[in-house]
Amino acid sequence: MQIIFNKVEKFLETPSILPKIIIIYGPTACGKTALSISIAKYLGTEIISADSRQIYRHMDVGTGKITREQIQGIPHHMLDIRNPDEEYSVGEYQKETFEIIQDMHSRKKVPILCGGTGLYLDSVAFHFDIPPMKPDWEYREKLDKIRCEKDNEYLWKMLHDLDREYAETIHPNSHHAVIRALEVLEKTGKSKSELRVKKDPLFDILFLTPYDGDRAKLYERINARIEEMFENGLMDEVKSILEKGYNSDCKGLTTIGYKEVIEYFDGKCTLNECKAKIQQGNRNYAKRQLTWFRKYEEGNN
Repeated sequence: MQIIFNKVEKFLETPSILPKIIIIYGPTACGKTALSISIAKYLGTEIISADSRQIYRHMDVGTGKITREQIQGIPHHMLDIRNPDEEYSVGEYQKETFEIIQDMHSRKKVPILCGGTGLYLDSVAFHFDIPPMKPDWEYREKLDKIRCEKDNEYLWKMLHDLDREYAETIHPNSHHAVIRALEVLEKTGKSKSELRVKKDPLFDILFLTPYDGDRAKLYERINARIEEMFENGLMDEVKSILEKGYNSDCKGLTTIGYKEVIEYFDGKCTLNECKAKIQQGNRNYAKRQLTWFRKYEEGNN
């Protein structure tokens, strides 16, 4: 850890005309949370989450959200800011995060962004110009009808044919994200990848990752984490969310870990099959994250 602290100190001591931030990135289950807490305690600063599932209230166990014991008094931002059935765009994340960063800089604190959602991190790191766009509910319903008549994979392949770069960053079962991307194409004539136009950088950034390149070890950690989630009450959590009146098809509950448990509740798979699906889904997600974060490696060296 001292090597990391030395790298942080060198970064902070190096003069820059831009305000500084630290980004901790990496695949799921690689140890980002622990690293962020260690650095935040060392610097006496705060952490901004960059996780598109941890924004949701009630979804704690299945998203690997930091616990009260882990948080150690470190202030965290961008957690529990939406209900599981609410829409939340990358543009909204960017705007709210910029406001938090500005506030932290005004208080002489170095913001730490920590998470594995590449679009969130990119929107801040590369200052993408994200045009605001109101939802087209009629077009979304049309796409959802196609999804229901076919399946999630069919809709994802539609997107993949038009915007391969973005499609490969999301799971076919994340149909809300797929529909949103197709909607953007329909309304603007441009893909999400094309619309992510970089502007002049706002920050001097130190990229850090706890991932050591050992994929076999990462997969072992992922499998173990899923077992821990079940031990820590994942099934009770999903049941509780449903009992609160949230539809099983709402945005939050269609993500990895939740949709599989709902399938188990519906008798569509056994418990062991449910666990195996979640483990495989997270391993596949980790692969996509590793591909996405290759662009950060230059900043990490």
